[in-house]
Amino acid sequence: MDISHGKYLAVDYGDVRTGLAECDVSGSIASGIGTVKEGGMRNTALRVAKEAEMRGCVRIIVGLPKNMDGSEGSRAEVVRAFLEILRSETDIPVDTCDERMTTMEAYRYLGSTETYGKKRKNTVDALSAEIILQSYIDKERNNKKI
Repeated sequence: MDISHGKYLAVDYGDVRTGLAECDVSGSIASGIGTVKEGGMRNTALRVAKEAEMRGCVRIIVGLPKNMDGSEGSRAEVVRAFLEILRSETDIPVDTCDERMTTMEAYRYLGSTETYGKKRKNTVDALSAEIILQSYIDKERNNKKI
């Protein structure tokens, strides 16, 4: 594995809470690192850009919500507006990853670990970001094998 991959920061954007995850420098393992509650799209974009820079990330991956048929709805429009602001606030490349089913996967996992209530609410967004990032780096790794 190429150790020079660099760290990525993943973002599961939400109006109230935004989940964050990062991968190790080899690009193998994604880990949730928490949520931010900055209030407002611009403030959240500024915080994400600052977080990526502080952590030495070489790429930011933002989950893009799509409908089950692959089309984009109103939520994707909101995330695209966030992407526009984020890209204007950082020189770090920003990419997207299809986030269909990630929140459902996160809730399923938290249910299987019997994580409920306030703890679940505070964990689901970071776990969703972790799932988005792991999906992205797995796809990236598989594409390099071809």
